[in-house]
Amino acid sequence: MELKVKYFADIDPIVNVEGKSDWFDLRAAEDVVLKAGDFKLIRLGVAMQLPKGYEAYILPRSSTFKNFGIIQANSVGVVDESFCGDNDEWRYPAIALRDTVIHKNDRICQFRIMKHQPKYKIKVVTKLGDVDRGGIGSTGKQ
Repeated sequence: MELKVKYFADIDPIVNVEGKSDWFDLRAAEDVVLKAGDFKLIRLGVAMQLPKGYEAYILPRSSTFKNFGIIQANSVGVVDESFCGDNDEWRYPAIALRDTVIHKNDRICQFRIMKHQPKYKIKVVTKLGDVDRGGIGSTGKQ
């Protein structure tokens, strides 16, 4: 399967680390200085044409908070295949929890491509017919 990528900045190309993960790292396409509490849509320097019937999920890398003190504002970014124009640059919505500096080309997040979920017909019922599990948090702390 082919993934067309357009670069907006001089950053290292997207690569998959063979044998370690099927996720692809994304890099900051600009230098960013944030104070604790700041929000910024950080440019990722790429636009992509995803295959038809697929979408991309963007999440922080496991080291993003440790290295930069930022969290992703919307928890999970979803890019569908219609976001594929020449000016549809991907961005990372960051909230800084401490003062931080992110340099151009730093790996700050990752993405993977998944098939769209199948179409479902909603059926309204008054009973589901299964045993109650016990509610949120019912499995305990340990």
